[in-house]
Amino acid sequence: MKLTTVTNVSVDGVMQGLGGSDEDRRGGFERGGWALPLFDEEAERLLGEVYQRADAFLFGRQTYEIFAGYWGTMEDLSSPIAGALNSRPKYVASSTLTEPEWADTTALAGDLAAAIRELKAKPGGELQVHGSGDLVRWLFENQLVDEIILLTYPVVVGQGTRLFPAAGPDAALELVESRSTPAGVTFQVYRPKGRPQYATAD
Repeated sequence: MKLTTVTNVSVDGVMQGLGGSDEDRRGGFERGGWALPLFDEEAERLLGEVYQRADAFLFGRQTYEIFAGYWGTMEDLSSPIAGALNSRPKYVASSTLTEPEWADTTALAGDLAAAIRELKAKPGGELQVHGSGDLVRWLFENQLVDEIILLTYPVVVGQGTRLFPAAGPDAALELVESRSTPAGVTFQVYRPKGRPQYATAD
C-alpha cells in the first residue's frame, strides 16, 4: 500500500482546529472552525472520493480520539467518509492506547517505522493518514510518505499548529493533480521527489 497523507490547511499552513471552535484548543488556540464555512459540496465530494480509496487508516493518538468520538459513534454510515472509516482497518501510533474501543483498531507500539513499513508492504491501494500533524511530520522526516494531498482553504488563520515546522527536512514535490472548488478550496496531490535543487551563486 502506498502511504498517503491528507491534510486540510489554511493558506498560512495552519491545520489545527479546522472543524469546530472547541475541536483542539491546545496552546491557547482560539480560532477553531475556520474550514467549515468554506467546505462546500465539491470539497465534500472530493474528500469522499479520497476516503473511498483507502484500504486502511493510520492516525496519531489525538486525531484518532477526535475521529472515534465523532465518526465512530455514527449509526448512519451512508456517507462515503463514515462508511469508509467504520468498515476498514484503523491503526494508531500510540504506546499508551491499550484497549481501543472503535472496532477494527490496532495500536502500533514499539518500532513504529518497522510497523509502518510492514503495513506498506501489504497488498492494497492506500494507507491514509488524515490530520495527525505530529505523525505526518514524523513520517515525512522518515521518508515514509508516498503521496501528499492538501486541501488548502482561502483563509489566513494567523495562529495555531502548522503542517510543517519552521525548521525541518526539505523536499522537492511533483504536482500530480490540482483542482479548485467554487468556494476557493484548492485540492492538490503531490509526490515527494527527493531533495530540492537550489540555485548556486554565479
